[in-house]
Amino acid sequence: DNSNSERPPLIVMSEKVSREYLAYLDDSGISWIACGKERIDLVRACEILASEFGVERMGIVGGPAINTGFLDAGLLDEISILMGAGIDARREMPSVFDGFAMDHPLVHLKLTNVQRFDSDAIWIRYNV
Repeated sequence: DNSNSERPPLIVMSEKVSREYLAYLDDSGISWIACGKERIDLVRACEILASEFGVERMGIVGGPAINTGFLDAGLLDEISILMGAGIDARREMPSVFDGFAMDHPLVHLKLTNVQRFDSDAIWIRYNV
């Protein structure tokens, strides 16, 4: 429910977006950023978010492709993972990161904090 939100929604997309969709967003009062010819230029989008919208810090709560896109663009400085005490081994359940080529080098992380909860869940934080 965005009715009580102080910040209106903002959509970031590539420049492949149709004029009709942009008109719909404008008519709906939704702010948008279109950057990147074929796919979203995440670095430029973050620059615009900082300069035009005053964004200084973001939390990326995405699926494996979005998370990997921000990681690959060098835009993540921290990885924060909350792991519940259960195993979900169903097929085709997404991982936290996915999409690098098989020869992509390992991304090294530095453990900064581990917190355990009464539910046996743990919150793991790393610096990239």
